[in-house]
Amino acid sequence: MKIKDQVLEYIKTEYGEEITFPFKKFPEDGVFRHSDHGKWFALIMTITADKIGLDSNEKLDILDVKVDPEILGSLRKDEGFYPGYHMNKDYWITIVLDGTVSLDKITPLIDMSFELTK
Repeated sequence: MKIKDQVLEYIKTEYGEEITFPFKKFPEDGVFRHSDHGKWFALIMTITADKIGLDSNEKLDILDVKVDPEILGSLRKDEGFYPGYHMNKDYWITIVLDGTVSLDKITPLIDMSFELTK
């Protein structure tokens, strides 16, 4: 199972939230929202690698989550983590879903994002 599919399954199982696809121009890019107030806590998108500063036009699956600003800097030093793509870079981080970052490292960040956006 691809890491993207594992992330989707984790969010559905852990939080009971379904992905929505609100972007007409990008119909495969999805958002997870809190069902009670609609605030986003995770985004899954497919972008080209150059959008996050890599020297490639390869398509990548990414996950954006909100994190505590105190850990943001240290996360960005790790492979597979980048400033939040199309989000406030002081609070959001982009994780490349190519297997570079393990599910064990991703799920606590999803949990943090869920809590921070409550």
